[in-house]
Amino acid sequence: MTETVENTKVPCPHCNALNRVPDARLSDAPTCGRCKQPLFAGAPITLDVDNFRRHVNADLPVVVDFWAPWCGPCQMMAPAFEAAAAKLEPAMHLAKVDTQSQTTLGQRHNIRGIPTLILFHRGQEIARHSGAMSQPEIERWARNNLGIKSS
Repeated sequence: MTETVENTKVPCPHCNALNRVPDARLSDAPTCGRCKQPLFAGAPITLDVDNFRRHVNADLPVVVDFWAPWCGPCQMMAPAFEAAAAKLEPAMHLAKVDTQSQTTLGQRHNIRGIPTLILFHRGQEIARHSGAMSQPEIERWARNNLGIKSS
């Protein structure tokens, strides 16, 4: 009798290649099969029209921060979002979309105020929050909406 190995499709934050990682190995600092860079860099991934779908449609949940460079609350939340990325990986990726340069993505996801966080899992919007949050609030919000207990 063979044992079934469960895999998670993880997009590379560097080259966007899709990697199959055994679930039991997600915490083992996996690297991309194509570019050999770490799949978990401990920092938010920059998304644009070209790579957005690949990341939000993958098996790994992703929290996307829709922001703009001129937005004061967005700038204030940026360090907390970056710190949360290091804490929440490898359970999920955190990513950023600059709504000023990526207007199509902002319109497509009905962004009315920034910062807005949207949690996606396998292409589906799971949760949405508008307004700045602290690092602990971001972590708690993401974990609670995925049913992950805090560590």
